[in-house]
Amino acid sequence: MTEDDLDRNRRHFLTVATAVTGIAGAGLAAIPFISSLKPSARAQALGAPVEVPIGSLQPGEMVKVLWRGKLVYVLRRSEDMMSRLAEHSGDLRDPNSEVIEQQPEYAANATRSVRPEYLVVEGSCTHLGCAPLMDFDVRPAEDWDGGFFCPCHGSKFDLAGRVYKGVPAPTNLRVPPHRFVRDDLILIGQDTGAA
Repeated sequence: MTEDDLDRNRRHFLTVATAVTGIAGAGLAAIPFISSLKPSARAQALGAPVEVPIGSLQPGEMVKVLWRGKLVYVLRRSEDMMSRLAEHSGDLRDPNSEVIEQQPEYAANATRSVRPEYLVVEGSCTHLGCAPLMDFDVRPAEDWDGGFFCPCHGSKFDLAGRVYKGVPAPTNLRVPPHRFVRDDLILIGQDTGAA
């Protein structure tokens, strides 16, 4: 092997080694940049469906969860609560839930729910977005059969989240997309396969 062949082989080796090192370096430098384009775990959690275990929820009890930064109420209505739903329909602004944007099709019914026993609504008053308080006590003297009350401006909602007439809130509480994964688990934020 001549000295020219040896120099040529060295140059070829150095060229290949430099190219491989450069490509590997560019690939490693691109990883943080590509990773920065992926949503953070917090951002993913804000939009992801939320599982709500309801197996231990007793009739008349309610749990509150966060979904997409919004408060969501899951109420397990008692037989007594469900029997009161039809008593004051004449006092409600939208008793038949005719504002389509307020609930998915499967919740456009008298109980505004997939299963009559469980109510799932966003805990945000449709007036200015305040969080209505649960007030499930029946007070006949005040003509109150229980429901949700917004203390900020006096809006009232029944046990199906339907708004009363003569209050600032214009529409019923929103029903988010949801489905029953099992009898003891609700998935809020996804309604494919609602049962």
